[in-house]
Amino acid sequence: MTYEKFIKESGLAVENFRWAWAFCNEVDGPITEPELADELLNLVLVGKKSATASSLADYGEDEPLPSVDGKFDILLDGKGQPRAAIRTSKVYVRKFSEVSAEHAYKEGEGDQSLEYWREVHQDFWNGLGIYQPDMDVLCEEFEVLYQN
Repeated sequence: MTYEKFIKESGLAVENFRWAWAFCNEVDGPITEPELADELLNLVLVGKKSATASSLADYGEDEPLPSVDGKFDILLDGKGQPRAAIRTSKVYVRKFSEVSAEHAYKEGEGDQSLEYWREVHQDFWNGLGIYQPDMDVLCEEFEVLYQN
């Protein structure tokens, strides 16, 4: 399904569309982690996941950060198909060691504990060669506007 058809089906205004992305992948880039993208998307679709986190260092100099501006993003599945429209409701930066248990819970992964969150995120960012205990983490909360 095209983004345009998805937006029309959702009843959202096309002028408020920001970008499309899949979890653990580049915005508008090829999907390199399809299984993980599907796993995390499914947590959103069942109402368990309402937050995400990314390494602030992953954002390029000219790449805009997520913001609370009323625009919506399209979440893609592991095959690149639009599955949900979300709107960012909160964005803040914390050191890795300062990410809260509340944020970990809202991410909806594993047992939703801070310990689990730290373990899987440290492993993920280690795999990318960017993990540092004092790294800046961009924490984002969102609401689902539409899903199919």
